[in-house]
Amino acid sequence: MNITLNVKKSAFNSVYYPHLLDYSKRYEVYYGGAGSGKSVFVAQKLLVKACRSKRKILIIRKYGTTLKDSVFQLVSDMLRKWQLYEHCKVNLSTFTIILPNDSMILFKGMDDSEKIKSITDITDIWCEEATELLEDEYSQLDLRLRALAGDLQLIVSFNPISKANWVYKRWFAADAKPQNTMILRTTYKDNRFLPDVYISALEEQINTNPTYYRIYALGEFASLDKLIFNNWRVEEFNNADIVGDLLIGIDFGFTNDPSTLVASILDKENKRIYIFKEWGETNRTNEEIANVIFALGFAKSVIVADSAEPKSIEEIKRRGVIRIKSATKGADSILHGIQRLQQYELIVHPSCSGTITELENYAWQKDKKTNEYINKPIDAFNHFIDALRYSLQCIDKKKLKSITKGQLGL
Repeated sequence: MNITLNVKKSAFNSVYYPHLLDYSKRYEVYYGGAGSGKSVFVAQKLLVKACRSKRKILIIRKYGTTLKDSVFQLVSDMLRKWQLYEHCKVNLSTFTIILPNDSMILFKGMDDSEKIKSITDITDIWCEEATELLEDEYSQLDLRLRALAGDLQLIVSFNPISKANWVYKRWFAADAKPQNTMILRTTYKDNRFLPDVYISALEEQINTNPTYYRIYALGEFASLDKLIFNNWRVEEFNNADIVGDLLIGIDFGFTNDPSTLVASILDKENKRIYIFKEWGETNRTNEEIANVIFALGFAKSVIVADSAEPKSIEEIKRRGVIRIKSATKGADSILHGIQRLQQYELIVHPSCSGTITELENYAWQKDKKTNEYINKPIDAFNHFIDALRYSLQCIDKKKLKSITKGQLGL
């Protein structure tokens, strides 16, 4: 059964429209800068496909907790706009939508992998923010796409980050040879639906933070010059087997930047920090952050949070996280925290993809006149790292001192 849609061509950005009904490639890669409209288009493409014939579509993000306010909201809003929502069966507890023709859309997080394994007859998969996934997780999803229906497709969408990320190596590196794959790069300039105020905010970064503009606005893969941390590696470990001090830090964000939490164990004897848990989401209230802390089992632990948000800290404390406290800041507090972290070997669990991404990209600024590196980090790829930096104050009672370039390895 087909569903008749009354959607005009003008509802689509022209750069994407040729791909709307093209199912010739098993793999489709949509990447580029923020505001390019790629996520909206993938949702449009999948809904049109689901209306044309019965499909079973799986939409994936790294964490199930991010589904409700991201892809599930996006698809729900689109169904409303296309006057289909009231004709669908929508389950808000399982995040499942069934269309009038029995096409089914399921929304899952890769952190619930056992439930994903039980889903059969999948016809289409969309991995939103694919850079958050591990390559092995992507490969496992590919193996799940084996329904008897035709036009099976695995679609990924993401903002480029580091050339060290698996998506670059798989589809863009010099030795990459993607088969049966369509790749499309877009930027905010391709999205005619963006408000002028958003475009202005992005283009302000051209002069104030050109690296940020190049990565987040133009969607280029970062190849940053001098990385701040080279004392880290990714490794599987069981944090229950590590003996040491528990460190927990929080950095606050909201609209554009995520609020983040990083938990690790400090092994003083072996000079190692084992980073085993992270959380990061945008648009989270203090009540929701407190709920996350309880859910992670850290409500009774010492937590050091960004002192720029004393109101947030107090509100979280009133929610029962009584041992949360403000980070101590001084003139060189960022550099001091960097130097402290450089003194340890950082062992990062593979599940901490946000921390890994930032360690791959956090870099020093260059002086525009002298072309020399200065002891000031580029203000990008630093939200999880800031939380990690604050967490050292769970046990660090030392006063902050001035830091020299030599001490930082510059």
